[in-house]
Formats: sequence, C-alpha cells, structure tokens
Amino acid sequence: MRRTMVALAAAALSFGAFAQQRNFDAVQIKTTQVAPGIYMLEGEGGNIGVSAGEDGVYLIDDQFAPLTPKIMAAVKAISDKPIRFLMNTHWHGDHVGGNENLGKAGVVIIAHDNVYKRMSVGGAIQLLKQNYAPYPKAALPAVSFSQSATFHLNGDDVTSIHLPPAHTDGDSFVRFTRANVIHSGDVFAAYRYPFIDVESGGSVKGVLRAVDQMLPMIDDNTKVIPGHGGVSSKKDVLAYRKMVSTAISKIEPMVKSGRTLQQVIDAKPLREFDEEWGKFRKPEAFVEIVYNGLRKK
Repeated sequence: MRRTMVALAAAALSFGAFAQQRNFDAVQIKTTQVAPGIYMLEGEGGNIGVSAGEDGVYLIDDQFAPLTPKIMAAVKAISDKPIRFLMNTHWHGDHVGGNENLGKAGVVIIAHDNVYKRMSVGGAIQLLKQNYAPYPKAALPAVSFSQSATFHLNGDDVTSIHLPPAHTDGDSFVRFTRANVIHSGDVFAAYRYPFIDVESGGSVKGVLRAVDQMLPMIDDNTKVIPGHGGVSSKKDVLAYRKMVSTAISKIEPMVKSGRTLQQVIDAKPLREFDEEWGKFRKPEAFVEIVYNGLRKK
C-alpha cells in the first residue's frame, strides 16, 4: 500500500496546468455516513459515493487526480478492504480525474457506453473554455453498459441505470436498493444552478426527464447523494425539479420570440430562485446555459 500511495502522489504531481490552477494541497476530504456501510466523500469536484463491507469497497466517481492519495486515505479510514470497483456517473473531469490512478492500482472501472466513447476521444466544453485530450487506457472503463449494470455486494443490490441525455448523454444514477440510497451524479445538484453540457449531448429538458425517471425510486426515507451539494431527500429533488421546470417555462418563450441572450438575462427570469440557487453558479451563467440549450433544439 505504501508503494501505491507513493506512486499515486507522483502521478498527482504530473497533473499539469490544471493542477497548477488549483491548490489541491489545501483540500480536505470530508466523510459523511449516509446509511450503514454507505458514505459520501466531499473534497473538490463531484461527490464520491462509497459502499464498504465484507466484499470490499465500491466507489462512485473519484474527483481529481491529485486528490487520489487523500481519497484513498479517507476510504482506508472507513474500511481496510481493497477498493475493487469504481463506477463513473459521467465523463467530466471532476468525476473521473482519478481514474488513471485507480485503474493502475487494479480497480475495475465501470460506466455507460457513452462515457467510454467520450473519454476515448477527448473533447471540448466551449462554455467552460476547457479542452480534454483522450484519456489513457488505464483511465478508461474496463466494463461499459448500455442500459443498466447491477452489482450484488456488501449485502445489497447496487444498480447503475442510464438516464435520458440530461447533464450529458452518458449520465447514470446508482441505486442501493436495500439501503434506500441513490447517487444521482450531476443530473441533480443540491441548491445550486447546474451545468448542462449540451456539447456532450446534454439537454435541459432531458434533466426533467431524468429526474422524473429517478423520482419513482425516491420515497420520503431515501437518502440522495447529489453530484454536488449536501446529502439530500425527496423534497430537495422536487425543489430542484421545480427550479429547472420554471427555467424552461420562463426562458423558452423568450427564445422562440427571438430575444437575444442579453435581453433574456436582463429580464431576470429566475429571480425567485436566484438568492438560494445562485451562490455557486451565477444566475446569468445558468440563464445562458438554458438559453443556448433551448435555442439548439
């Protein structure tokens, strides 16, 4: 394990220009128990899900490469069992950045077919001014699926289910059936305006379809690990749905009437949500995302 940690630290140092832009040294990993044997790890990037038990450790997403040693240390504090599987909810770097490190450590990576395809060829997100080179082989999913994949481990049935194109075209959520826990990936973000990656097949209307597919599996006792934000419940997912639905109903008529982006921003169509939801992503940035997405339909 010591050799592995040293190797991972070395890999973290080679992260390149992106690592230089962020002070990962200052990031601390926060661990929250969500249910018996299930945890959420927060650091920098998307929330990580952890299932730990007699069959080993199953991870959901892995944040950025420089954080892998800290994430592994946090997992080690939960369980002395090895990390066996890693499920990626989609292809964005703040959720798959640690893949190469974990893949080289022998972890089996799983994701939807479209995650494999996008990671294999790389791409660009113009709105975020980010370019992605193809990922190395060790970072790619060794197993991909088209609709769903179920693991029977740690006393639970853990199912990853592909969703309609929403945040991206490769989104999956993960359901722990017996524990009544769901990891939503970035299809749901708690009380923050989300990013919708239209260039990766995402769709603001698809977000509603995806949430509506998850909702029947969420009851008043379900714990939801969002892609970003704190541990949530059904009422939080419903509040998110209301916000996205309102954004569509307010902005789509303006798009159809030919208003410019600046005119729509100036109209402040989401003023009722801005104070609560606009602390991370500014309201005008989210309006632009919705406007551009609806205009392309």
